[in-house]
Amino acid sequence: MLCAAFAMIACTSSPSGQKAESAPEKPAPPKQIDAQTGRIAFQRMYTTSRGWSGDTEPVSLQSNNYKNAGGNPDAPLGHDGKSAMWRGIYASASRHSMKTYMWSGLTGPDAPSPGITPGTEDSWSAGNTSTQPFQLVYLKFDTDQALETAQKHGGTALMKKTPDIPVNYRLGWESRSSMLVWHVIYGKSTNEPDLDVVVDATTNQFVRVEK
Repeated sequence: MLCAAFAMIACTSSPSGQKAESAPEKPAPPKQIDAQTGRIAFQRMYTTSRGWSGDTEPVSLQSNNYKNAGGNPDAPLGHDGKSAMWRGIYASASRHSMKTYMWSGLTGPDAPSPGITPGTEDSWSAGNTSTQPFQLVYLKFDTDQALETAQKHGGTALMKKTPDIPVNYRLGWESRSSMLVWHVIYGKSTNEPDLDVVVDATTNQFVRVEK
């Protein structure tokens, strides 16, 4: 028994003066992209805008899907109703100004800084219908829900034809119809999209197809 024990110690001990080799450190896993739906990003920027001016009201929200910045790697470029980059504009009547904020969930050398970055402050007039603010009570449905509606009105067919087509989202107030709407925008260009489906942000009902 004693001989066996000494034999085991001799086998497991390191030679005198030598340190046991440690296992090589594993590289840290890359940070995941933090993609969010429009309503979540909107609320984060709205809270920050209140630090600039206590009377801010939202004017618009726009996603910018950057490469494959979807929350799900199998749902690229906004196909899950999310984006890792959002740009919001908020107006202050007391300051007669509006200010841009950018929210980013991206990491990497070419990506914007993660978190919320304040932008420039510009003059603003309440009489300008193109930058009319809206009340928070009208925003009841999020981008993932608006996408479900848009899919029923041309989106599904377009994705089958072009599986990697980007999808972006824009939120704004329509003065002519007194309605807050989501634009679900399919295509590489948001100015000249392949399809733009307008969805009521209060009821999630289909409004129209713009292209």
